[in-house]
Amino acid sequence: MPFLCRAITPEPFGMSTHLSARMTRSFFTLCLFAILLPLSLSAQSTASKATSGNPIFPGWYADPEGTIFKKTYWVYPTFSAPYNQQVFMDAFSSTDLINWTKHQRIIDTTAVKWAKRAMWAPAVVEKAGKYYLFFGANDIQSNKELGGIGVAVADNPAGPFKDLLGKPLIGQFHNGAQPIDQFVFRDKDGQYYLIYGGWRHCNIARLKDDFTGVVPFPDGTTFKEITPQGYVEGPIMFIRNGKYYFMWSEGGWTGPNYSVAYAVADSPFGPFERVGKILQQDPKVATGAGHHSVVQVPGTDEWYIFYHRRPLTETDGNHRETCIEHMYFDENGAIKPVKLTVEGVRKRTLN
Repeated sequence: MPFLCRAITPEPFGMSTHLSARMTRSFFTLCLFAILLPLSLSAQSTASKATSGNPIFPGWYADPEGTIFKKTYWVYPTFSAPYNQQVFMDAFSSTDLINWTKHQRIIDTTAVKWAKRAMWAPAVVEKAGKYYLFFGANDIQSNKELGGIGVAVADNPAGPFKDLLGKPLIGQFHNGAQPIDQFVFRDKDGQYYLIYGGWRHCNIARLKDDFTGVVPFPDGTTFKEITPQGYVEGPIMFIRNGKYYFMWSEGGWTGPNYSVAYAVADSPFGPFERVGKILQQDPKVATGAGHHSVVQVPGTDEWYIFYHRRPLTETDGNHRETCIEHMYFDENGAIKPVKLTVEGVRKRTLN
């Protein structure tokens, strides 16, 4: 505010009461105008905002999990910082993709006693009125360490989430896959699968109905490897027109060439043959574009991709921002290359 509204001093000697009252009313009117004008301008700015802009909310956030709960868009990202500072997660919600509300510390290491650091890459699903958050923690490098993929539960998408098991859901390496970067996929028959893996290996496993563990496949195996060519980490899967689209990240997450590629199959088990990249850096906009998720507007063929990228001015590997773009398909069902923008997307409410 450009000035302070002070208390009115007694009227000067000789000034008429009528004149003094007029000056007092004028003074208070000016004060009120000074207070309300910035608020009014702010409201007008928000109301007239034509696009989301990129990033869609401030702060260093990566690995965004986008989803829809009860006509509201939600994004669950990693707090992008050195591993020892990654001890909590925030969430963001919006009804229009333009204005986002921050929900702080929906989970942290005080709620997950075995998690000490490197909480990242959340995946969230709703089932029977409960919300389940799957996450990685501790960045284990061998089966001798405690950590891996955990699961927490809450009654609200904004948390607070509490540890469901008191231990990792998956805490060992299987088929060479580091237990990180989990994605929960619901198939057409209602079966939920956990798709996960770092270190260039990706597994799929059947989840129990209550998400407390995994169950073997009919052939007796529990973890099936579905790793496509070029795979590094960050898998997701969705169905469109009866086809299974499998997407993942390639390259190193701290470098400019981090990117997203995909494959298509007739089954969630593949075989998946790499089609090509659809998201990568634009040297004029940003670098390190990867580790994404996709959201379909219910009842439509409208798709959005949430991803992180690094501003051109940044060299710190942890300086990543969450962004959004449209994702389109051609007439043959191939995903078109995604264009990185500063504008983001236009307002889109849910019916």
